[in-house]
Amino acid sequence: METKKKSAEELKETVRKKYAEISEQGKDYNARSCCGAGGESTKVYNIMTDDYGEVEGYNADADLGLGCGLPTQFAKIKKGDYVIDLGSGAGNDCFVARHETGAEGKVLGIDFTESMIAKARKNADKLGFNNVEFRYGDIEDMPVSDDVADVVVSNCVLNLVPDKPKVFSEIFRVLKPGGHFSISDIVLEGELPEALREDAEMYAGCVAGAIQKEVYLDHIKEAGFENITIQKEKPIEIPEDILSKYLDEDEIAGFNEGGPGIYSITVFAQKAGGEEKSSSQKEMVTMLGGQANACEPGSGCC
Repeated sequence: METKKKSAEELKETVRKKYAEISEQGKDYNARSCCGAGGESTKVYNIMTDDYGEVEGYNADADLGLGCGLPTQFAKIKKGDYVIDLGSGAGNDCFVARHETGAEGKVLGIDFTESMIAKARKNADKLGFNNVEFRYGDIEDMPVSDDVADVVVSNCVLNLVPDKPKVFSEIFRVLKPGGHFSISDIVLEGELPEALREDAEMYAGCVAGAIQKEVYLDHIKEAGFENITIQKEKPIEIPEDILSKYLDEDEIAGFNEGGPGIYSITVFAQKAGGEEKSSSQKEMVTMLGGQANACEPGSGCC
């Protein structure tokens, strides 16, 4: 099967268009495909996602079934923290993070799909949150100042980005000294078949964009992070009715018998420096109710 290898910008545009479509799909459809973007499996089969149902702060309207972990569960978010969510989608992880930060904290979601931003803002308005903001932007070049965030989270997004080292350098830039991230993502052990690796649709589906686990961890270390820890790891299996779109029967058999390991991992790492503060010592952040510059629900600013 012949495939055409796309440039980084072409891949990003493919992802942008696909996730604009996904923003209009239901969770049930997305959960039966690869991060919502690959072909739908005929099995009622949840390929990637963990169950958010029992997580405090969960909002069903904001859950499109696109994640591959529960990074907020491991993110050590404290009251008053400033949290940034990369690839925030319809806002699910932001709303879970907001439960942890409380009204005295701030949560910023960044996404480069305008329809996702619109959906997330609508969900925030319905919840009446005035300390959750959604900002349009590319996570390779975040529209965020240096040294502002206590915590960065992301859920099955970095594998969609062509320049992963650039994203980790951006995360390092926006974190305060002593800040940390918890990120769920897809990584590999072994090589994917060429038909999967070079297909843009499977790239948008979170699989073809995945890199070797050791390389992924090396990028984190090279960005300057320390205390790098894999908090959770689980294998991912791709159903045969999705594989059959890319591989013949013999190739599928070989893939299943001795193919690569595809894993969802949740990784923690920390930026050196800073002093740990209790929630009572944290500085107040902007956009809180009762302040002159507060962002009111329905105003369009959050």
